Amino acid sequence: MATKKHRSKNPLEVHGALWLSAGGASLAGHGRIELLRAVAEHGSITQAAKAFGMSYKAAWDAIDTMNQRASQPVVERVTGGKGGGATKVTDFGQRLIERYEQVHAVHQRFLRLIEQDAMDLDQEFSLLKVLNMKTSARNQWVGTVTAVRAGAVNDDIEVTLPGGQRLAAIVTRGSTESLALRTQMAVIVLVKSSAVLLAVNLAEARLSARNRIDGEVASVTPGAVNAEVVVRSATGVEVVAVVPQTAVAELALAPGAAVTALVKASDIILAVAT
Repeated sequence: MATKKHRSKNPLEVHGALWLSAGGASLAGHGRIELLRAVAEHGSITQAAKAFGMSYKAAWDAIDTMNQRASQPVVERVTGGKGGGATKVTDFGQRLIERYEQVHAVHQRFLRLIEQDAMDLDQEFSLLKVLNMKTSARNQWVGTVTAVRAGAVNDDIEVTLPGGQRLAAIVTRGSTESLALRTQMAVIVLVKSSAVLLAVNLAEARLSARNRIDGEVASVTPGAVNAEVVVRSATGVEVVAVVPQTAVAELALAPGAAVTALVKASDIILAVAT
């Protein structure tokens, strides 16, 4: 009788190592930084190697490599004094240790965010969750730049969202350059809910708003004056709009009703991960 093979239920994990390089050559990772810290503590490569559990030659080779590859020496020999001299971590080396630890902390935090929010294969991947990004804009989507059309003052940027929905954004030439916008790069699209207009029966209408997202009302949350309306398109894009209660009644906005969300290109904000 055949026995069933039990699949492992262990969750997916993410691991990563942080290394610094200089001129394309490896400079330092966690081990070398800890060795530098040990040299700073003991004032001796010999004692640092013993404390670190490695041979003097291996410790010296690692430090000599860092001295050769870094823009400034990380360790130097100080002559004179009691015992005839000592080995000292330079100011540059101390700054390197401190900066590595700061970047290492961010790197570890990023790995934890990926592990917590991105490695569940039963859920859609969300760059916004991984970046732990929070803004006041209710509408936040991740898309890909599919066209950059330069203008005299402003540039026209086309972004395609997963599912094929295309959006047009008008940004200044300075923004295009500072964000280094180019085709095929990932961008975050932000739109305030107050900037979203809702309309019905627009088959023959001509509009100045360039972004048109056709869908149906997913939910309506009434308030004292305004209501929050969530529109879901056929491509899976969800748009949040805040409209007056009177508009909800006039447009007969209710779950399942056909509706179009309109957004002006100038009301779209683009952001990139740095």
